[in-house]
Amino acid sequence: MGNNVGYNPPMTHRRNHYLEQRGHHWYYKRRVPRRYAEIDTRRYIKAALHTDSLSVARARRDAMADADEAFWEGAMLEQLGERCSDPEMQTAAACRHRSAQRRAKAMGFVFTPVERLASDTSLEEISRRTSAINEGGSFEREAEAVLGLTAQPALPISEALKLYFDKLAVSEIRKKSACQIDKWKLPKKRSIERFIELCGDLPMNKIERSHARVFYDFWSERLVPKDGSKGMKPNSANRELGNLRKLFRDYWTYEGQEGRENPFRSLRFANEPVETTPAFSDEWVRMRILKPGVFDGLNREAQLIIYTLIETGCRPSEIANLAPEDIRLDADVPHIAIHPKTKRELKTQSSKREIPLVGVSLEAMKQAPNGFPHYRERGYLLSASLMKAFRARNLFEVKGQRIYSFRHAFEKRMLEGGLDYGLRCTLMGHKNSRPEYGDGGSLEFRRAELESIAHSFSEI
Repeated sequence: MGNNVGYNPPMTHRRNHYLEQRGHHWYYKRRVPRRYAEIDTRRYIKAALHTDSLSVARARRDAMADADEAFWEGAMLEQLGERCSDPEMQTAAACRHRSAQRRAKAMGFVFTPVERLASDTSLEEISRRTSAINEGGSFEREAEAVLGLTAQPALPISEALKLYFDKLAVSEIRKKSACQIDKWKLPKKRSIERFIELCGDLPMNKIERSHARVFYDFWSERLVPKDGSKGMKPNSANRELGNLRKLFRDYWTYEGQEGRENPFRSLRFANEPVETTPAFSDEWVRMRILKPGVFDGLNREAQLIIYTLIETGCRPSEIANLAPEDIRLDADVPHIAIHPKTKRELKTQSSKREIPLVGVSLEAMKQAPNGFPHYRERGYLLSASLMKAFRARNLFEVKGQRIYSFRHAFEKRMLEGGLDYGLRCTLMGHKNSRPEYGDGGSLEFRRAELESIAHSFSEI
């Protein structure tokens, strides 16, 4: 006794739309809409749901209805040569494949490609699937679903990148902040956009070694220009090749084809050593950067971040993202704590550390006990503001310096001041290459060591 009335979940009798009960078992039954009559010659659709539970039947009915809708839309699009309205499907072929997946689920099976059924599935399981088709009326759609006869279309590389961001790289980004995620995505987007410019938005199963060579040759010409001009560094080229190689590998692993040959395999250039950012000299810091009034007109938070960098050696982003609980001015030894957070990870595991506040950095943090909300999670804005301020005031000592030069200056000052290697690693957040026999010393010890190399200053 079926109830084939309108579908409206709040009312029980309307929740059984497309359901028919025979004996103790439930069936999915519906009329093919007139608008799809030309592409689906069945007048009625009827399929066993393989359950005597009404709640299970409703869930499977929903999946079956979704599968039919996806199939009809895909079939219409095949005729029209258009794309699917569902952004997760994108093409008519993808609509058809998604329909088969949903239909298999509604019939109580996991969609499995026919090749895998033939090689990895028992005869008993194949028989069970075949029986389910017969029981449901031997319709073509049911066969495609339970026997995996619908080929899975490969996504174009632009959509594969979206899949990578949304699903495949979850473990890489789950602890990153929104700002960190944007920064992490940017070079990967750039690599795929460049590939599309050179080769087109190819389906992942159509990308071959010849396309990888086109990309490699593009970079080769920029590393060694034919006009004899100075070429680019190979590091950028290798990064982009690596992004493509990883996307290809992770996509096909996700699709169950781990052994698929990667067209970008072994394509790379010999890296050149990365040039070290020049440090500020001690005299330059004292005479120019700590000169009273030099930062007049600059945002006060930006000024205080500069002063905090001088005696902590922190990365600018570490200071900009300090939370109030990370600033411990009332402790016996005033200090800041660089710790990972639920939605913000540190650059490396060794970056977790506690740094005593001394000299100008202590005075700066006293004026910012709650941190720097204007620049929190806005590292791009901080970098742009500081670079602009330093250039306008001629505060870069030599070519190639940037705000990171404070970090290198701090490390050099510790070395020249005779601070222990292990302590230097602790305060810089570097991995200690020597065996560790302690925790880098107490905060009192760290403060005493830092006070011995602190810059003198008059006011900030």
